[in-house]
Amino acid sequence: MRRADRLFLIINALRGRRTALPARQLADMLEVSPRTVYRDVADLQLSGVPIEGEAGVGYMLRKGSDIPPLMFSADELEALVAGTRFVRSFAGERLAREAQSALIKIEAVLPPELRERSAKSKIFAPIWRDPEQNRIAAMLDCLHEAVLGRRVLCLAYRDVEGRASTREVEPLCLSFWGGSWTLGAWCRHRQAFRNFRPDRVESCKESGETFADLPGRDLQAYLDTMRVYYAGLE
Repeated sequence: MRRADRLFLIINALRGRRTALPARQLADMLEVSPRTVYRDVADLQLSGVPIEGEAGVGYMLRKGSDIPPLMFSADELEALVAGTRFVRSFAGERLAREAQSALIKIEAVLPPELRERSAKSKIFAPIWRDPEQNRIAAMLDCLHEAVLGRRVLCLAYRDVEGRASTREVEPLCLSFWGGSWTLGAWCRHRQAFRNFRPDRVESCKESGETFADLPGRDLQAYLDTMRVYYAGLE
């Protein structure tokens, strides 16, 4: 039995129960060892599925948190699988882990015919990581944390011509352009919005300062500026 099928059956077996289901009973039902059940349940719990209990006692879904079956069309599901694979390949390590976690939870509660469709998706984004790709992934994680926390960053940066500069920026968003990422930010040195390529950031340090939204230099103002800029290129 495929792992995705086991996860689905475990959640189905726990759905609606008022008492804990022993791991041995789950193991007999799935025709696997109790150790496999312990491992599968632990993976589901780490992915955020609200399972309570422990080995030797039994498992049940947390009261009031029953998981309804997910209803997707085959095309919607393929889009989700493809999106997850792209995130795993091109985003930072944090988002890659969360995308995999989300896919585990989705597949665990899909009806059998859609789980089969998910397994047979032929849209791939192969994961290829050399030392430079690993560096960029770590940089994306750093930039992402700063965007979420509104933390001012000091960047050591090289432009397309290799010229070095140091910039203090207010990071607003990350954008993926199909071949590369950019950090959209308010540059305090230029007093204007700028886009920075993470692969050209040589170092990234937090200044210890956070920033607040200010009229004319927040995310919405950045997006409006970019729309005007790119409209002028057409």
